[in-house]
Amino acid sequence: MDEGNMYSAGQDPQAQQFGQVPQGQQPQQFGQVPQGQEPQQFGQAPQGQQPQQFGQAPGGIPQPQSGGYPEYRQILEGKRKKGGWAGKAGFFILGLAAGIALLFIASRLFPMHIAATQGGDSSEEGSVVNRNSMNKLDVLEQYIREYYYEPEDIKEETLENGMYKGLMSSLGDPYTEYYTKDEYKSLTEDTTGIYKGIGAYIGLQEGTGAPMFTSIMPGTPAEEAGLKAGDIICEVNGTDTLSMSTSDVAALVKGEEGTTVDIKVSRDGQYITVTATRRTINVPTVDSKMLDGKIGYLAITQFDDVTPAQFDENLAELKKQGMTSLIIDLRNNPGGTVSAVTQIASELLPEGLIFYMEDKNGRREEYKCPGADFNLPLAVLVNEYSASASEILSGAIQDAGIGKLVGVTTYGKGIVQNLYPLDDGTALKITVADYYTRAGRNIHKVGIEPDVVVEYDSEAFEKDGTDNQLEKAKEIVTGK
Repeated sequence: MDEGNMYSAGQDPQAQQFGQVPQGQQPQQFGQVPQGQEPQQFGQAPQGQQPQQFGQAPGGIPQPQSGGYPEYRQILEGKRKKGGWAGKAGFFILGLAAGIALLFIASRLFPMHIAATQGGDSSEEGSVVNRNSMNKLDVLEQYIREYYYEPEDIKEETLENGMYKGLMSSLGDPYTEYYTKDEYKSLTEDTTGIYKGIGAYIGLQEGTGAPMFTSIMPGTPAEEAGLKAGDIICEVNGTDTLSMSTSDVAALVKGEEGTTVDIKVSRDGQYITVTATRRTINVPTVDSKMLDGKIGYLAITQFDDVTPAQFDENLAELKKQGMTSLIIDLRNNPGGTVSAVTQIASELLPEGLIFYMEDKNGRREEYKCPGADFNLPLAVLVNEYSASASEILSGAIQDAGIGKLVGVTTYGKGIVQNLYPLDDGTALKITVADYYTRAGRNIHKVGIEPDVVVEYDSEAFEKDGTDNQLEKAKEIVTGK
């Protein structure tokens, strides 16, 4: 690192540099054997242990071989559930970075109160940013530059971003992360519901943590390329993605309109590589139709900035057609922004609380609605992929007693993230609070149990298009 780096600390003449030999000892050369020990050949196993082959995983766990992932594929396919859905974890629409995070952008609720200015020296006791850590980073960088076998891969910007991302990921919270300038720009663009990509949702598979497509938007490049829900994303443009976060995979898939992206997926034990041409995607977050018996059907796929207006438009059209009852479909809806879900909830709920949040200091913020005149029979479809903002809406409807939930237990994400833009164009997203439903339920890692439990029958749907969960909801709203 540069001596002029803004993080550098003053030199203590009495201090020992990281890696310096203590006084009275002889320096040891790199690779030199300590006195009294036998030299060990490169790759040789320590005494009393069996040798381990280069590339072999510890403990006998197999590693993927070059050109394929046979053992990993067995794990992935073994976890796959009926209907093509493979598991529940952090959903992410390609380009819609809110994902299942219940997200505040430049929130007034949990502002940052930090004494030091950004980029200033941190001398606070207990801080990880101190002289020792800076010196150690300097040494680590020197080792990388001296010994890493592919020097062309060493890029200062990548190394720097890696430090910041590593600090955030060390918390073990998949929703707390650092955004580079490009990632933050993409995030702020994508919550508008318009982005350049292929038109697919992505999540992490339960158990393996591998990225997978959870839903494909109709009429998009993803559908035209033949991608399907449940496809495990193995590579994007030749880059291995199996251990990547959803945001990193999304960044690889997105790009300028008219450019192509090659995606290698695992499906039913086979590897398939497809090429999709990116284009501008106007995300249709709300869709509706009139079912037999004047039953209105309204599906919400994501809560974005455009969603409330789309919801109002579709609801008004159903009312115009003489709707006598309503089914709202929140299945596979990963969530979105607070403003979007509270606006929609205000169109349905009676006067009172929608939900509230509580931070680590017990500070509470309530979201209320003045009361809507909606009084039609109502059912809400949910499943294990209905998360975050979806759970706020469905939970409020259930708590208020104005409708019945149909399906299976929801995902169970009851925490809220704040987005903090930094002066250099980057940003942090940090989990700042728990949220509670209208009746005070904390549903994090628990989910919401529907009033009527109905497991999805994928075989019936594949056979003749019958959606058994939807059929049950129709029975409920008509009283049959």
